[in-house]
Amino acid sequence: VHQHPANELIIQDTGLGLNRSKDLVVISITSKTRTESQKEKLYALLAKRLEAECGISPEDVMVSITENGDADWSFGLGEAQFLTGKL
Repeated sequence: VHQHPANELIIQDTGLGLNRSKDLVVISITSKTRTESQKEKLYALLAKRLEAECGISPEDVMVSITENGDADWSFGLGEAQFLTGKL
């Protein structure tokens, strides 16, 4: 979790008419490939839970997912555990 001063990040309107506040949350996720349906459910759930539990407006929730494959992960020991079958 990183909290940035207001002047450090500039998140402008993307033409969607969103009314962002000073409480904007940017979530970056690194993940193995997921379906579009799984991603859409995640976006909706994140917005719903952050509003219900933290009072963050859904307009202030921005999500970016970076996908990669099995060869892109090493959990330690200089090994690619998804490729070796350890995971």
